[in-house]
This record gives sequence, C-alpha cells and structure tokens, in this order.
Amino acid sequence: MKKLLYAYMGLVYTFLYAPIMVVIVYSFNDARLSKDWKGFTWKWYESLLTNQPLIDAAINSLILALCVASLATVLGTLAALCLHRYRFPGKTLLLGNIYLLTLSPDIVMGISLLILFVAMHIPLGFCSLLIGHVTMAMPFVTITVLARLSAFDENLLEAARDLGASELKALLHVLLPLTLPGIAAGWLLSFTLSMDDVIISVFLSGPGFDVLPLQMYSLVLRSRPSVNALSAVMFCMTLALIVLSQFFANPRRKTATVQTPDAKS
Repeated sequence: MKKLLYAYMGLVYTFLYAPIMVVIVYSFNDARLSKDWKGFTWKWYESLLTNQPLIDAAINSLILALCVASLATVLGTLAALCLHRYRFPGKTLLLGNIYLLTLSPDIVMGISLLILFVAMHIPLGFCSLLIGHVTMAMPFVTITVLARLSAFDENLLEAARDLGASELKALLHVLLPLTLPGIAAGWLLSFTLSMDDVIISVFLSGPGFDVLPLQMYSLVLRSRPSVNALSAVMFCMTLALIVLSQFFANPRRKTATVQTPDAKS
C-alpha cells in the first residue's frame, strides 16, 4: 500500500514540476530554438544582465509587489478582524462578496477597473496597477487571516482583560502575535499574486510603466530563449522565499540537556 502511495505521489509531483524542470534545463541550451539541444551555455543568463528594459520592468514589479503586499495585508487583516469579532448589518453579504472576488475571473476584474479608471479620468500606470492588484489580493488575505482566527481561543483575550489589559492592548499583545502566521502567509500570497499577474496588468499598465510579467509575455511571443533563463531565476527566487518563510515560521528550538550525577548506593 505504501509503495502505491509513493508511486501516486511521484506521479503528482512529476506532473506539477516536470514542465518547470524542462524550462530550467533549456535555459542552458545554446540553441536559438528550444526544441533542439545544441550544448551548454550561460549566455541567456548573461543577456538578462544587459537587457535594460527587462531590468527596469523587474524593479517596477518588485516595488509594486511590495506596496501591494503591504497595503493588501493591512486592509485584509482589518477586514478579517472585523468579520471575526463584530456583528453588523450586511456582514454575511460582505463575506459573500469577498469570496466572490476570489472566484471572479481576472479578465472581468481588469475590464471593470479599466472602465472605472477611464470614466474617472485616472491615468494608467503605477497607481492604477496598485489599486487593481490590491483589489485582487486583499480578499485572499482576508480569507487566510480568517482561517487563522477561526482556531483562536477567545479565552486568551478574556484572560488578558481579567489581568487588566485594555481591548487595544489585548489586540496588540495577544491576538495579533497569535495571528501573525496567517498575516505573513497573506503577505507572501499577495506578493506572489502581484508579481505573477498578467491579465490585470495588461489592462491597467500605462505606456510609461511596464512590469515584468508583460515583458516575459512579449519574450514568449517573440520566441526569445532568454525567457527560459528569466523563468528559472524567478522560480529559484520563489523557492528561496518559501524556504526562508518556513525557517522564520518554524525556528529551531534549542533543547538544553541537563546532566545529573548518578545516584550512589
């Protein structure tokens, strides 16, 4: 039974990661077209360092993703706290709309925001992308933090109040620290969504502000082999970010061993 389970897991992981491994391998291919192997080379990685529009787009995407992740995390966490702790008219409707946004197609959201910005005479660029990506990412943060709050023991807050803590202090020193893993997961998810988004960025990026996913899409359309190297770099950066987050989420606990002398009879 275990061998069958391992075989099934191997098939699942192969199905998920085999295409990525193929892209990484062909990022070292010396051929102009990826279908033929012509030898090992580093030139596609070197070309990334000399492609100034690509570097500018990467910097724009990084700045945008950091702003989106921070703003979406703050707004999503506040929304999750309100939905978890308070009762107010329309709470069920608001929660349903949050779930609806996570299921809504990106192309519908992109077209809707584009029509809104054009009607309000808002220029397309960094601000429009920031609003669009925050709108896309905030519901995921809210759901992630809500899932963490659902396992929270309310008796801890009552104990903090019994010990003299105000509601604000109990929130800052008890509730938020215990919810921090969910908040960090929401931040990472928002950062990833912003860095990877193509559809909304197509509609909301102006002529003076380009982002990395659109540059990668143009490289694919022009059959540039450097897109394989760029994909490999992004995958390695994502993997490093996940490992780093796991390291901080589960720090190694040092256990001290106490040696006691043997009892003498």
